[in-house]
This record gives sequence, C-alpha cells and structure tokens, in this order.
Amino acid sequence: MTKVIMHGCNGKMGQVITGIIAADEEIEIVAGIDVSNHIQNSYPVFDRIDKCDVEADVVIDFASAKAVDALLDYCVEKQIPCVLCTTGLSEEQLARVGEASKKVAILKSANMSLGINMLFKLLKEAAAILAPAGFDMEIVEKHHNLKVDAPSGTALALADSINEELNGEYEYTFDRSSRREKRPKKEIGISAVRGGTIVGDHDVIFAGTDEVITFSHTAYSKAVFGKGAVQAAKFLKGKPAGHYEMSDVIGAV
Repeated sequence: MTKVIMHGCNGKMGQVITGIIAADEEIEIVAGIDVSNHIQNSYPVFDRIDKCDVEADVVIDFASAKAVDALLDYCVEKQIPCVLCTTGLSEEQLARVGEASKKVAILKSANMSLGINMLFKLLKEAAAILAPAGFDMEIVEKHHNLKVDAPSGTALALADSINEELNGEYEYTFDRSSRREKRPKKEIGISAVRGGTIVGDHDVIFAGTDEVITFSHTAYSKAVFGKGAVQAAKFLKGKPAGHYEMSDVIGAV
C-alpha cells in the first residue's frame, strides 16, 4: 500500500485525485494540505505542510507555485519522494527542484498523462524514420478559452521530443503571417487554437509527398492527468534521490 500526502487536496485536481485514489486498493491518501477548508475529506487536512505529522511514502503536489519552496524543504527534511505537478515555477524554483532532487526522489514532467508520455516515445521513432525521408512536421494544439499561455507546454514538449531525436537541428515557428517565403525544410510549425471548454487536444502531423501521418491525443477530462500522477506516486515510492520523469514511469509499466 502506497501512502500519500495530497498537497493541494481541495483544489480541482486535488479532488480529482482524491476520487481516483479512493477507488484504488493499492494506494491511499493519509493526509492533505490546503489553505482552504471548504471541503470535508476522509483524511486529516493541514493548512501548511510543515504542520503535517502524518507518515507517508510520497507527496503528490497539485497546489500553487508559491507553495513549492516549503514543499521541497519538507520533502528533503522528511525524505519523502514528491510527484511535483505544479506548473509556472520560476527559474529560481526550477533550480531549487534540481538541488532537492540530489537529496530526495522528485518526479517532474511536462505532462502527467500516460498517453502523452507514450506519444513522446512514439514520436522519436517516427521522426527518426520520416524526417530523413523529407516529411514536414507540424503540431496543432487546442485548449479551452481560459488558457492564457500559447503554445501549450505539452506542444513544446512534443516538439522537443522530435528535435532531440534529430540532434536539435530544427527550429520552431509559431507564426507565418509576417513572412512570404517557402517553408524551410528544418522547421517544426506549432499552432494554437483556443475555444470553448476543450481540455486538451494535440495533433502531430508528418506531411510527406502524397501521404500524411497524424498522431493525435485528446484529453476529455482532467482525470487523465490525475491518473498519471497516481501511477507516478506508486512508481516513486522507495526510489532513491534523483530527478525522474513520466518516461521513467512508462518504462516501468
């Protein structure tokens, strides 16, 4: 049984994960951390992580960037691995994550979806075959109309997975409206669509002569990210200090 502290338990993702874990016999939440107490949970909830005195195997974090520093201090002090899902960290905080991972196991990934992380692996294989054959590569991502950043971090991570396989030789293009020229061969185009309540939709297009291959991933709810985080928590239990990613979880499945 994996015992979890849910950091940010009363937020949307915290409650999604609470529901997922409640239906899983291999894992349980033993404590929650949240500044809000408007939800009644089946586990004790502390308003600060340094007040938590409950023993656990791993922390799942879906809170806010401002709470990450205290979280890292706690995990290092208590030697509790952490699945770090909060986004929008500063460069200084990312550096702190790197330092903390030298002392305790930390898993941080651009996207917690198991499907997206499998796609990273498949795209590397596809790029190695199709790019040398002259296929053009384009990424189209779609999200809800409340999302403020574009392109999505996942779209950039998909592009990075391709570019890593191709020795970083490709440049990213986000807007072609200001230029009048033929598409460069070593370019990955990334386009963003914003509308409605789209949770997350990513298409990676390999366009060749007389044929097109498209890899697609659609998230219909935030539960896909919660399921990935739960799987990651099970994986991280008992792991030695280090920086882990969802690719490590995929490899262990």
